Amino acid sequence: MSHPGPDAGDRVALACPSCSTTEPTVHEVLKPGGQVTVRCTACDHVHKEQYDPPREVELDVIVSQDDESLSTTVDAPPADTVAVGDEFVVETPEAIMQARVTSIEVAGDTRVEEATVEDIATLWTRAVDNVRVNVTVHPNDGRRDDSRSVAVSVPGDHEFVVGETATFGDEEFEITGVQVRDDAPEYRFEKLDHDGDSVFAKDTKRVYGRDVTSAAWSAW
Repeated sequence: MSHPGPDAGDRVALACPSCSTTEPTVHEVLKPGGQVTVRCTACDHVHKEQYDPPREVELDVIVSQDDESLSTTVDAPPADTVAVGDEFVVETPEAIMQARVTSIEVAGDTRVEEATVEDIATLWTRAVDNVRVNVTVHPNDGRRDDSRSVAVSVPGDHEFVVGETATFGDEEFEITGVQVRDDAPEYRFEKLDHDGDSVFAKDTKRVYGRDVTSAAWSAW
């Protein structure tokens, strides 16, 4: 698979002879070619460098969002390691999405927690920039047989905080607990139920709440 060099305006990682001779910094390409003319964005030093873009391979990716899923591909260096829980940006003709790896399939339909890109057959992910979260709302009098389930759509970085009152349209409830998803990064427990505990929506499997709308009354 051949890869052309960078174009003018592209950003590449290169060592800078002026401010960073060992660690790469972000450079803007001023003039493409066999030797590219680049400007270090850290110190504005302009220099010429031989730049060989890293080889990349095409990776099959399935992205699920709510009840739908789409197939696409991403290019990645073959030696890179991918693990369940990693997040990356997926670009499709329809949208640009932040996706989290939920499962990695290698040869023989085997599922693994971690693999190098060149060994991966299919990467299973879910979109996490906007998510739908299920909420179980219990009546404020403690009866569970009248509990109801609602779904709310929120940005992935929305935080559900135990003890706080959440309002979504006509729904208003005090959050009493949050169940964490299996693919979420490290949380202290699988279910958090202490006041002040917070979970990002993209890490949330289910929210539990106590209804505060039915407690409202009018004195007219």
